[in-house]
Amino acid sequence: MKKIIEGKIYNTETAILLGEYSNGLSHSDARFLEEAVYVTKKGAYFLYGAGGALTKYVERAGNTSWGTSIITVLTEEEAYKWLEKHNKWQVIEERFSSYIEEA
Repeated sequence: MKKIIEGKIYNTETAILLGEYSNGLSHSDARFLEEAVYVTKKGAYFLYGAGGALTKYVERAGNTSWGTSIITVLTEEEAYKWLEKHNKWQVIEERFSSYIEEA
């Protein structure tokens, strides 16, 4: 997926995938949800999200609703928090070492 936001191109095909999550449901299920965090070659972070009609990725028009996909720009901290939430510790250790310390 590709999207231009404020004159900058965010492209899942050319960016580096840092982590992904899927709830494991079929794309035909209205509860289907998948997300992935990427970083561009220039260091900009973004989230690709997709889901069915019963997820936060719903679009509505009148009495009709459907699932969709979006790209959202993230700050470095937001990317880190998403990766932490989804337990992507290897990526965190490699790219976000300044955010963590030994307990």
